[in-house]
Amino acid sequence: MAGLLVLVFALSLLVGRYPGPLLLSPERFAHDELAQRLVLNLRLPRLLTAVMLGMSLSAAGAVFQMIFGNPLVEPGFLGVSQGAAFGAALSIVCLSSAAWLVQGSAALFAFLGLALSYLLARRARFGGWVLRLVLAGIAVSALFSAGVGVLKYIADPLRQLPEITFWLLGGLWSITWAQVRSIAPAVLVGLVVMYRMRWRLNLLSLDDTTAFSLGVAPGRERALLLTAAVAATAAVVSVSGMVGWIGLIVPHMARRLFGADARRALPAAMLMGGLFAVLCDDVARALLAGEIPLGILTSLIGALFFIAMLMTRNIRAER
Repeated sequence: MAGLLVLVFALSLLVGRYPGPLLLSPERFAHDELAQRLVLNLRLPRLLTAVMLGMSLSAAGAVFQMIFGNPLVEPGFLGVSQGAAFGAALSIVCLSSAAWLVQGSAALFAFLGLALSYLLARRARFGGWVLRLVLAGIAVSALFSAGVGVLKYIADPLRQLPEITFWLLGGLWSITWAQVRSIAPAVLVGLVVMYRMRWRLNLLSLDDTTAFSLGVAPGRERALLLTAAVAATAAVVSVSGMVGWIGLIVPHMARRLFGADARRALPAAMLMGGLFAVLCDDVARALLAGEIPLGILTSLIGALFFIAMLMTRNIRAER
């Protein structure tokens, strides 16, 4: 899977609408200065961001699904994605549409979404911890979604509203090397923490009593994994906008192919998520003369895969 990701990444550097409608030949690249600048300054940072986006969302989805024992959760589950969307829209409408400010505001409100979900779950008076956290995440996501709606209503329809709309659709058309450098530390640290603790996920998916008897500190280790997942997700969402379904469908596909053991399923989900994001981005920028928003493609393809999996008769639940 890693070799396939490297191969697809290398080929994707040559995919685009310059100088032809599909593929840039190596000979043309060697002699065309404009093609070289295009590949090195536009396609390369964009593809690196696509890999980080796919790996972060997929790893976060796998972590959430195993920790909460719920196969239908994904990185937006705890209000993270919706908080980032509200932060970006708030910056565009009330502050500035400067890239660094939109990115910082989106990351700040993504963490705020996690904090609000956690505090609300601690305050709830009924149900177990997992149920309270699920309900708190739903409520916080709804609040941020309503806030985005209010900001879209009051935004300037000629200048601010199009920016918010395109950000919510998701896409990597504006990625620069500066943005890659700004998100890389948080993404790499988050991915490394999740990867190194992948074998603990098997224990954390058990109930607290059983996990504690096996030498795990469930509260502390769950908090560390959730923080790593949210940090990586907030970083990539702050520059890519809302890109859905990767964190939901890819972990399912990884478990179908490599089994439910997180020691294999989590690295497989990371690699498959990066591969899926790169392929979707290739289609988004090369299929038509005008770029297709990445969030639309991932939602369409992810939903089709999910329907196909639901209709497969040999699906079985593993934990």
